[in-house]
Amino acid sequence: MHHTLKPQVWQPHPTSPGHTVVGEVLVYEDLHSPQLGNKRDILVYLPPSYRKSNRRYPVLYMHDGQNLFDQATSYVGEWQVDESMEQLAQEGLEVIVVGIPNQGAERLNEYSPFPDPRHGGGKGARYLRFLVETVKPLIDRSFRTRPEREHTGIAGSSMGGFISLCAYYLHPQVFGKVGTVSPAFWFADGAIYPFVAQALQVPGRLYMDVGRCELTLSQISSQRYLEGVRRMHRLLLQKGWQPGLNYLYLEDAQGAHHEAHWARRFPAMMRFLFG
Repeated sequence: MHHTLKPQVWQPHPTSPGHTVVGEVLVYEDLHSPQLGNKRDILVYLPPSYRKSNRRYPVLYMHDGQNLFDQATSYVGEWQVDESMEQLAQEGLEVIVVGIPNQGAERLNEYSPFPDPRHGGGKGARYLRFLVETVKPLIDRSFRTRPEREHTGIAGSSMGGFISLCAYYLHPQVFGKVGTVSPAFWFADGAIYPFVAQALQVPGRLYMDVGRCELTLSQISSQRYLEGVRRMHRLLLQKGWQPGLNYLYLEDAQGAHHEAHWARRFPAMMRFLFG
């Protein structure tokens, strides 16, 4: 039986009452992932000058896409990426931001290449292939991007921060910038440390932060969380990352494990990675 697929188009994100999107955010519905055998919407924020110019723009890919732009779709609040990017545009910093929503119950499976005996994981390499082989080509076809690695970043928080650092080292030919926010390095019994230690070091830009009050749902103490990130910080220094040059590391004394705190730190991350 032959199915004719309706031609897919980018739709404007809903802006009806209850939605908090500002600027231009578009939605591509039900993008199929051959790598994972599932589908999800893809969200794209376009900079203010996009429609008025023929410029090409750097791109940031972000996980947990439903929490980036809209209070109505978020889990416990949004990152206000759209509001921050509108503000940053006034400084001349304009970037296309692509949000890849998580798959709910599949989130931990997709956000770690390494299995954790208690929490799942193990599909992370396939998820990253979905981004590299399916999502990025779609974005580069649909919009005026700067597709080279030095203009392509990946970022997220918690397990999204975890998988972002994995992405940088698994696909160094694709991603030249990484933002790892409140990363959950405790996951899978520290499997990420030997992985990073052995990975080929490639030039780029790296932002990493952690709050000192991270207390998470997974019963990981703030202290253990902080120690895990500090351990990675030491490892990254050993690998040759240079603070102030190509690496920014921040500890937020008030920082808790919450979108509101990530929203507060987001502009600093963007200025460092893309400014």
